Amino acid sequence: MRRFIIAALILSLILAVGAQSTALAQDGGKDLSVYTKYPSQVTEPGKAVSFPLTLKSETKDQIVNLSMKEMPEGWKATFRGSGHIIKAAYVTTDDKVIVDLKLEPPADVSAGDYQFVVEAKGDGTDATLPLSLTVEEKLPPRLTFSTDLPTLKGTPTSTFRFNATLKNEGDEDLDVNLIADAPAGFTVNFKLSGKDITSLPVEANSTKRITVEAKAYGTIAAGSYPIKVLAQGGDVQANLDLTVEVAGQPELKVSGPDGRLSGEAYAGKESPIKVVIINNGTAAAHNVELSATSPSGWKVDFDPKTIAEVPVGKQVEATATIRPGDKAIAGDYIITVRAKPAEGASKSADFRITVRTSTLWGVIGIALIAVAVAVVALAVIRFGRR
Repeated sequence: MRRFIIAALILSLILAVGAQSTALAQDGGKDLSVYTKYPSQVTEPGKAVSFPLTLKSETKDQIVNLSMKEMPEGWKATFRGSGHIIKAAYVTTDDKVIVDLKLEPPADVSAGDYQFVVEAKGDGTDATLPLSLTVEEKLPPRLTFSTDLPTLKGTPTSTFRFNATLKNEGDEDLDVNLIADAPAGFTVNFKLSGKDITSLPVEANSTKRITVEAKAYGTIAAGSYPIKVLAQGGDVQANLDLTVEVAGQPELKVSGPDGRLSGEAYAGKESPIKVVIINNGTAAAHNVELSATSPSGWKVDFDPKTIAEVPVGKQVEATATIRPGDKAIAGDYIITVRAKPAEGASKSADFRITVRTSTLWGVIGIALIAVAVAVVALAVIRFGRR
């Protein structure tokens, strides 16, 4: 029995010593650590990559030696601290040490995944850090230029706005110049976020939204007009083909024969005046309605009241029958004549109408004066003899 108790005590002591040894080993493993925030990166052939490493010691100040435990053939590793090439660092318990690891690929490196292991050896402790690099072939520079609506329709006075997408599909940033080849009679502007531009930077694998504005100046005939836009960045370029379709638009002018905007009329009587409707636009004017604004008590009628068509570059005459008010006194008056086509804006002109006194009243006046003179004469003769 005594032997059994002694053996049990010895076994318990052995187990306790073993457990203590295991705990010390684990604590020793935690004493030194090396880590980085981004242990896996992507690069391109021929480009070096840097990993900022952090060294930390928990229980004692110590010198830590740095090396590459594993590294693919042909690669070069360099440790740097404070701008100098180093092989070791002094790490204290109250501060962390930052070391920069630079990995340089061989000139003939192929695309693929590459594995590395950093080893940090201290005073009886060590730590390792696995790293990985993915080498990808660099995409060549490439621009694309597109729009959902390459054709817009409008009138000669419209501003045609195309919303375009410019995309840099390469792995290099580009400074892109914008050039427009437009037909004579058009101006083209480029806008980014509402501001006029002629060039812009486009980062690698990014997209820019651009507004292309085209506007005609002067008189533009109806028709289809192609506009070619070029985006050029370095040795690459992209084209965007746009089309502006200009619909004809009438442009009327109201006038009188030989450009004369005047006439005569008599109070209470109808007087005809010729009105000329001229179309200087790029499309025929249809169903042109004629109307007038006149002084109170006047009446104005048109024949015809509606003109079926005024062709481009032609003129059509109408007759305005004007009847001043019965009590209109002699003088000049203004009548505004308007012409409004079915598909365009109305135009107007002011006519000066001179109202004259009727000749019948003149004759009556003269007769009355003659009668008065005769009566006076007879009175003088008769009473003069007495």
